[in-house]
Amino acid sequence: MAEDRVRELQDTYPHDLLVDLIRQQLEQERASIALGNPCPSLHELVESVYAQAQALASASPSPVINATGVILHTNLGRAPLSEEALAAMELASKGYCDLEFELDTGIRGHRNIHIERMLCQLTGAEAALVVNNNASGVLLGLTALAKRKEVIVSRGQAVAIGGGFRIPEVMRQSGAKLVEVGTTNVTSAQDFEQAISPRTAALLRVHSSNFRIVGFTESVTLEELVGLGNRYDLLVLDDLGSGCLLDTTLFGLDPEPTMQQSISAGADLAFSSGDKLLGGPQAGIIVGKKHLVDKLKRHPLARAARIDKTRLAGLRATLIPYLKGEALEKIPVWRMIATPLDEMDRRAKKWAGALGDLAQVIDGESMVGGGSLPGGTLPTRLVAIGKQVKKRERNTAQLVAQSLRLQAPPVVGRLSGNVLLLDPRTVPPQEDQAVIEALRSAVAGIQSG
Repeated sequence: MAEDRVRELQDTYPHDLLVDLIRQQLEQERASIALGNPCPSLHELVESVYAQAQALASASPSPVINATGVILHTNLGRAPLSEEALAAMELASKGYCDLEFELDTGIRGHRNIHIERMLCQLTGAEAALVVNNNASGVLLGLTALAKRKEVIVSRGQAVAIGGGFRIPEVMRQSGAKLVEVGTTNVTSAQDFEQAISPRTAALLRVHSSNFRIVGFTESVTLEELVGLGNRYDLLVLDDLGSGCLLDTTLFGLDPEPTMQQSISAGADLAFSSGDKLLGGPQAGIIVGKKHLVDKLKRHPLARAARIDKTRLAGLRATLIPYLKGEALEKIPVWRMIATPLDEMDRRAKKWAGALGDLAQVIDGESMVGGGSLPGGTLPTRLVAIGKQVKKRERNTAQLVAQSLRLQAPPVVGRLSGNVLLLDPRTVPPQEDQAVIEALRSAVAGIQSG
């Protein structure tokens, strides 16, 4: 505590906090020493404590430039928001708003009223409800409609998603019993029909999220499930995941199921995300039959899963361009998808010019990512960095990648073997100069070192 660097912190941080940080650092170093590592110097201890204290007050998560070419990069926050969504979120968050208040009558209202009509207009559904995220939407639906009953799903759709979460385990928390039918690659309508019992409440289709099965495959269409549901008086639930509203085949991508297609096919409820192909903030969107949505609205879990005012405002602002037919111009995700190859080539050459003979422009592929369009890619042009500098043991790609991540703002690319690839598709044009400056700084630091 008497060290100069720690005393500097005492003007900003409480005494007890600094003591806790020092004790935590000492415990960490003792554990490291016990494993055979050298003891740090007093200077190193003090600098570690100083860095931790400063980190507590720094902005986090911090902005990064996504040059990976993965449009919906889950680790980097998925969909970037439109200017209109950001403005709406700021307006809703900076003061009071009519979140659950009817200005004309002066009585309490419901937050869902701000967005339900728009979702119905876009999807053709009778009713809609917005919650925290897609997983909570599915959990709410199963809890309200299938608790202590059976829900049938194809074994090939009992998927695991990022971070070790498995759909069957998440869904079992609802109290519903999942009945898996078919095999990993082949499931027929007959498999579903044979599994129907007096305890069956619903038939469920789940988006394949982050993988694709190719070769000898067979799956049950939503229309077939709806036919079975009608015949046996069962609910048909459709976990779409991506929240897509546009035809992806127009951009050379595989077809992605849309919310309006699900409703048109006769699904009783469809569940989607707000921060994937929809291009908005994190949210779970439920659309479908009015009597079912009303039941979900009244369920106690709906309050635990409800969306906050800020994201609700951002989601509403994201939907407006879809209603106006302006999604390709206003929604960043769709601008990236729709950007032509010649524009990618022009920008990639501009980036590569900052590195001289250390980089070249090559053909490549951008990925949609984020649990949408598994395997779907878009042609692009990449800046490839991979030559050795001064015969170092480490490859230039690794050195530049690390240096770029430490720039302000950080630039994140993707490593492929011994080559660092930078894709302009996922970088807004207004950030090009920041990328070029970061590249120059990174290479200069490596060469001088």
